[in-house]
This record gives sequence, C-alpha cells and structure tokens, in this order.
Amino acid sequence: MRDQLRISGVSEAVIDDAVLILSELLSNACRHGRPLEDAAMVGDGNVRAAWRLDASGRLTVEVTDGGGPTRPVPATPSVTARGGRGLGIIATLSDEWGVRDGTAGEVTVWVVLTTGHRRDDFATRVTGPVELFGDLG
Repeated sequence: MRDQLRISGVSEAVIDDAVLILSELLSNACRHGRPLEDAAMVGDGNVRAAWRLDASGRLTVEVTDGGGPTRPVPATPSVTARGGRGLGIIATLSDEWGVRDGTAGEVTVWVVLTTGHRRDDFATRVTGPVELFGDLG
C-alpha cells in the first residue's frame, strides 16, 4: 500500500494517516466483528481490507467484516479506559467516514482522505495549538 501510494504522489503524511486508519479499522473488525461468511474463508476469521485512489485525489480505505452485535459508533471513553478511542481518531484524521451494510450481514467501515492537502499535524488537530512558552516578561 505505502509504495503504491508513494508512486501515485501521495504525501508521506497522508500515507501515515491512511496506515494508522487501516490499522484501527482492522483492530476494530477483529475485536468487534464476526468473520466474513465467504465459502472460501469459512473458519479462518477473515476480514477484507481495500483501498482506492480516485482521479480527484480522494483516498478511500475500508474494512469489511461479518458484522457484530453493535454498530460502529464513536465512543466517549473515560481517561482511564483501555479502549474506545479508535473511531474518534479516525474522525479526526479523515475528511469523512461511514458505515455501509452489505449482503449476508457484512458491515464495511469506510474512510476518505483527501491527498492533495493535510490540515495540521495530528496533535494540533486533536488538542488545538499549544503555546509552549507563555509571557516570560
């Protein structure tokens, strides 16, 4: 994925975001989703990951699993919670994201990134600008 995106002219910053998003989507599918019901994959615990770069510079990353007991929605975890931050991170990094239902109970979470620009770095997008040194006078 990295090499193909790099060859297509996608910036390293956007590639880093896409890889982090893919990792989070795969983690969520493994933790919360059921395996796909494809006859070739039965019993293997498989999910499907895909990405595509369209002519307008929009990168879509998606992961499909066999669905789960709940719909993927952002959580509001406590400070000490061990999880629940993934979709919030995805929402912060992406231009848009959503959930699509498929056949046989499949659920796909998709994320779109615009490759032509990147807003600020991740820390700035999450916390806002941080002033390291106040008025020292």
